[in-house]
Amino acid sequence: MSILLVSIIVGISIIAIIILTSRLKLEAFIALFLVSLFLAFAVLPVKTIVSTIQEGFGSTMATIGFLIILGAIIGITLDKTGGTISIARFILLKTGENKSARALGIIGFITGLPIFCNSGFIILSGLSKTLSSKSKLSMPFLASVLACSLYSVHCLIPPHPGVLASAGILKVNIGYLIVIGTIFAIPGTLAAYFWSKWISKGIIYEPVKSMDADLRLSLNDLPSPFLSFLPIAVPLLLIALKSLFYMFDKGNQSLISKILFLPGEPVFALSVGVVLALLLIKNKSIDTMNSVFREAVEKAGPILIVTAAGGMFGMVIKATGTGEAMGKLLAGTNIGIFVPFIIAMIMKTAQGSSTVAIITTASFVAPMISQLGMDSDWGRLLTVLSMGAGSMVVSHANDSYFWVVSNFSEIEPGTTLKVYSSSTIIMGIVVFACVWITSLIIL
Repeated sequence: MSILLVSIIVGISIIAIIILTSRLKLEAFIALFLVSLFLAFAVLPVKTIVSTIQEGFGSTMATIGFLIILGAIIGITLDKTGGTISIARFILLKTGENKSARALGIIGFITGLPIFCNSGFIILSGLSKTLSSKSKLSMPFLASVLACSLYSVHCLIPPHPGVLASAGILKVNIGYLIVIGTIFAIPGTLAAYFWSKWISKGIIYEPVKSMDADLRLSLNDLPSPFLSFLPIAVPLLLIALKSLFYMFDKGNQSLISKILFLPGEPVFALSVGVVLALLLIKNKSIDTMNSVFREAVEKAGPILIVTAAGGMFGMVIKATGTGEAMGKLLAGTNIGIFVPFIIAMIMKTAQGSSTVAIITTASFVAPMISQLGMDSDWGRLLTVLSMGAGSMVVSHANDSYFWVVSNFSEIEPGTTLKVYSSSTIIMGIVVFACVWITSLIIL
């Protein structure tokens, strides 16, 4: 079978996923599984079909499974114990209510590190309503600031599943990705803040009353901000320290590198975060902890399955050889860093899921990484961040997060499109611009 025909079938497969998930509303796992089978039977030798599918699903699960589950436990515990609200109150006390929009952006950015953006927005939506009521700022503005600050972290920084899986596919150091991803997420969040502020001018939206009872709790009912920060800060610090020392000691020969080797492993670091999070629980009975674990596993399960299915689809694409062929076609065109951004952007805009977009793009781009001129540690890292930027553009009506933002903020979909969706475009472009400029300097 010619590579042209194979490429056409791969393109049809990607379009099929988009149609099945966005138009027909079929569950993402079923859509990915069916299309993977179709593509495998159409292109691959029969004897390799099962092994290819199993390898794609299993390797992705092995790479990110523990991290997603542990991250979910931390997020659920912070939610149930009021740790998230404690962090929010602490930041508000430091910034003041007159700077509530900026405070909300900081809160979203920090609490979004261990919590998925959907859950984070639901948890903090009451806070945005309270700030709207007290500061007289419009809800579309505040909702967009909160949504984008959570979203930037979700698309760029592990342990969020899309960027985590793509790091595994492209063999990128997770510690470096956390540090550099955080740096690039900041200008993206700032750009979204200023755009939201500008685009929401003239929109008449009366501040809504908060229904969040948690904010009326006495300080005695909440854990201290210090203890609430620990489950987020300590794991990130351990991973980042190991990665930073590895930059200067690649053989891990120094004493401090050896000391940090195990604590800096992402699975171990997040396990430490889980222990610190569980300290926030007042009633430390087995039943109480089991309820946290049970809810975390229930939330992580669907994410794990969809993410692994994305890896399965990507492995089938890789086995077709389309990536290598396209890489040769693009070789010497000097648009290397643009390719993953554009593919991820198209996938995100068309089918809605940032996780599916970035995983599919990573699997598609991996075989052509050398031809794109990105086959180095820095090149692979910037490729992942380029895909993360593309997976931000654009969050609209086919994205479940769009409806979370609209419904929990009590904003009409048209206004959400105008303020929030447009902000995701600006944010993705700004983040990619930072990645592109960085690539010109260091590659």
